[in-house]
Amino acid sequence: MQKTAAAANKIPATVVTGFLGAGKTTLIRHLITNANGRRIALIVNEFGEMGIDGDLLKSCGAPDCSEDDIIELANGCLCCTVADDFLPTLQKLLDRPEPPTHIVIETSGLALPKPLVQAFAWPGIRSRTTVDGVITVVDAAAVAEGRFADDEEALAAQRAADPSLDHDNPLEELFEDQLGCADLVLLNKADLLDEGALDNVRAEIAAHLRQGVKTLSISKGEIAADILLGLRAAAEDDIAARKSHHDTEDDHDHEDFFSFSVTLPEQASPDALLDSLLPVIADHDILRVKGFVAVAGKKMRLVLQGVGMRLSHYYDRDWHGHEPRATRLVVIGQAGLDEAAIRAALAAI
Repeated sequence: MQKTAAAANKIPATVVTGFLGAGKTTLIRHLITNANGRRIALIVNEFGEMGIDGDLLKSCGAPDCSEDDIIELANGCLCCTVADDFLPTLQKLLDRPEPPTHIVIETSGLALPKPLVQAFAWPGIRSRTTVDGVITVVDAAAVAEGRFADDEEALAAQRAADPSLDHDNPLEELFEDQLGCADLVLLNKADLLDEGALDNVRAEIAAHLRQGVKTLSISKGEIAADILLGLRAAAEDDIAARKSHHDTEDDHDHEDFFSFSVTLPEQASPDALLDSLLPVIADHDILRVKGFVAVAGKKMRLVLQGVGMRLSHYYDRDWHGHEPRATRLVVIGQAGLDEAAIRAALAAI
């Protein structure tokens, strides 16, 4: 009871984590446009050279979240730059004359949540804020495809069918770490699966969850703020229970991943661009493509999101007068990605 009473005097913070393309930004965009009067501040961690996620959130026009309330940290994976970037940023939010009533932290798809949770136990932070909850967003459709199966026989079968599959793939460990730290797991893109497939996904991830952690199925990142916020987990107080593959390591890195951005001219049509992108993604085993597209004859900016071979797009707003009408994409893959070949292929589109 004492812990609950003490936490009530602190500003709650929610950490939103999840694998690349799981739908974290879509979830947060829905949250801040349905904040119901909450004064929410966002800390957004980018991976790569362009602030794609931060720009998307700033364009949502939510009355309870102004552009000043959205802070982008683009100097590397947030869990690797806790002392240099995250803690000073958090301190500035807390020191505002009118601080936020809730802080939401969107990690990059590569971040380990546990180091962030541990940071809330630091002097000067612990007495003023608390981790209300760690929300792990899962791409349910990807898991249903066997992308993160940890069954050895299933992995052996997948290896036989796909020679590029690596049993020691660090993506699996990252996925398990994000599940192991969660207070709530959201199976996003549930609309792409039937109930039987969803049951299989729930069963597959259950072994990585702490006792009592709930799993909810959602679509398009839509979930009520009252469910997402107010968990009162005080996650920093039970950090030892949140197991990680990196618990025995002094540090970690993300040299297994590589990203770069590319600028292209206006595109004739979204469908033509997607048709051209798919073979490039397949040929070079690209994990993620995201960015903004200038479409010839269209006043609005097109948002492009790609996870593996699944590509989606939508128009979000008009191009601003000061913005160059160009197509800007971020490409993310594992180390060894042939940047020169990919750039040449994209330039030929």
